[in-house]
Amino acid sequence: MADVSTGDDILTRDAALLADTVREAGALAQSLFRTELKNWTKGASSPVSEADIAVNDLLESRLRSATPDYGWLSEESADDEKRLGKHLVWIVDPIDGTRAYLAGREDWCVSVALVEDATPVLAAVFAPVSDEFFFAARGQGARLNDKPVHATAGTELDFSRMAGPKPLVQRLSPFSDEITLHPRIGSLALRLCRVAQGSLDAAFAGGQSRDWDLAAANLIVQEANGRMTALSGDSIAYNRREVAHGVLVAAGRDRHARIVEHFRNRPLP
Repeated sequence: MADVSTGDDILTRDAALLADTVREAGALAQSLFRTELKNWTKGASSPVSEADIAVNDLLESRLRSATPDYGWLSEESADDEKRLGKHLVWIVDPIDGTRAYLAGREDWCVSVALVEDATPVLAAVFAPVSDEFFFAARGQGARLNDKPVHATAGTELDFSRMAGPKPLVQRLSPFSDEITLHPRIGSLALRLCRVAQGSLDAAFAGGQSRDWDLAAANLIVQEANGRMTALSGDSIAYNRREVAHGVLVAAGRDRHARIVEHFRNRPLP
């Protein structure tokens, strides 16, 4: 298989495939939104509905038929460890923010990335209700509805422009009882994309997020001149046997460096 690199025919083809497919998947999810849906709990507490499955089936049908040699990792598909030997892998969350979706809230999205050797190279995150389509290709910047977006510059910490678990974010402030965070965003992928577009200065993910929550947003943040890493500053590797991750932070580059340095000096217990 030819190596994927910016401007390569394979990347261009897959970018068009990804954009078209995620738009179609978002339209399907929206058509089922606020209708009577069967839903159940998967594992300990993870909600899933027939809409998640329908959107997953559409994504898998379109993407895998067009790229049969690629691996596949989705929240709503049985894990096939053949993906571990694949150079290129689709990483998919059919509906990120299922709780919000089932509650009739608007803060959910379809999130899909193409990962090459542990690193995202293409990403699409689509929030159909607000008609926000984030897209990034490695080395080509990030866009929202075809307009470039950029993470905010600077190092100041304005907690009203941060989102994530409050006990974690409070560790950044000597006056932790006084901070007010941005209202919670049900979709983690969308929360991270808000950093890429500059409407949030920083966003955190608590432990136990998975590849499918993160991979697309990671590239979008990176291509918007931000950084998204573990709290230690270590980069995030995808398509490993273990797909769960620890605490993560996304922010513009300078602010990200300040936050990472803070936690290096004051590590979590």
